[in-house]
Amino acid sequence: MASVKLAVIFYSMGGSNYQLAKWAAEAAKESGAEVRVLKVPELASQSVIDSNPVWKATVEATKDVPIATVSDVEWADAIIFSTPTRFGMMASQMKQFIDTLGGLWAQGKTVNKIVSAMSSAQNSNGGQEATILSLYNVMYHLGAIVVAPGYTDPVVFAAGGNPYGTSVTIGQDGKMIEDVAPAVKHQAKRTVSVAQAFKKGN
Repeated sequence: MASVKLAVIFYSMGGSNYQLAKWAAEAAKESGAEVRVLKVPELASQSVIDSNPVWKATVEATKDVPIATVSDVEWADAIIFSTPTRFGMMASQMKQFIDTLGGLWAQGKTVNKIVSAMSSAQNSNGGQEATILSLYNVMYHLGAIVVAPGYTDPVVFAAGGNPYGTSVTIGQDGKMIEDVAPAVKHQAKRTVSVAQAFKKGN
């Protein structure tokens, strides 16, 4: 079996996408992947973060998580992105990081990266699908190979049935409404298995 290097890259303001990233990493390791869990750089000022207790707590909880770099993307055979939705698009922090990949793209080093994505929002129809699709649009430009979960396992339906990538609704109490852990793990294992097959074939 081909050894796969997976980068799980997330942005999280309230902690949900950090949790999705951890579940994905856990499942990927079970599938034999070498995994890096990475956060994108924060763009908000410390004063703004400090004014929001939940945001401040998430920053504190993720303080030891390494910041994603272009080198991490070059290293990875596969990437799973996890981002909250911002008006139907990925968070600006995630977009800003992806925008730094231009040099790597120009060298052809983003071609054939195996990519999948996850998202969250505060409403069940709050833009999760559009957010994932907005991220995939960029991946097509990079020459990456998008691996969506589709309806490849019943756990996808149990998590709300998003075929583009696992998505979760965050309640007013800040907790996830759907039980998405099994779907996240299935998506991660599917991403790794496709990356293994692709790497073995090449």
